[in-house]
Amino acid sequence: MILDDAKAALRVSKATTLFDDEITDLIAAAQMDLQLAGVLPSKVQNDNDPLIKRALIVYCKANFGFDNPDAERLQASYTSLKAHLTLSQEYTAVTPS
Repeated sequence: MILDDAKAALRVSKATTLFDDEITDLIAAAQMDLQLAGVLPSKVQNDNDPLIKRALIVYCKANFGFDNPDAERLQASYTSLKAHLTLSQEYTAVTPS
């Protein structure tokens, strides 16, 4: 589950639910941002895809908390990954059924 993976990446215990709403909102924001950039909704919702999963987690790491010294570097990493996803036909083109 992407929430558990994001919590692990953020070094938040799976046992605590204190930050679940914030992390869930960040995941949703990342998914919407990818969709607005042109990534297919079916791809964005597939958190088993390693590139989508990485993008969601990096977005969370860049935006979680208030005093993150790595936020700028992580945001640049997310932006680069998003650009690669939007340039790939695998993530943006609807394949005929």
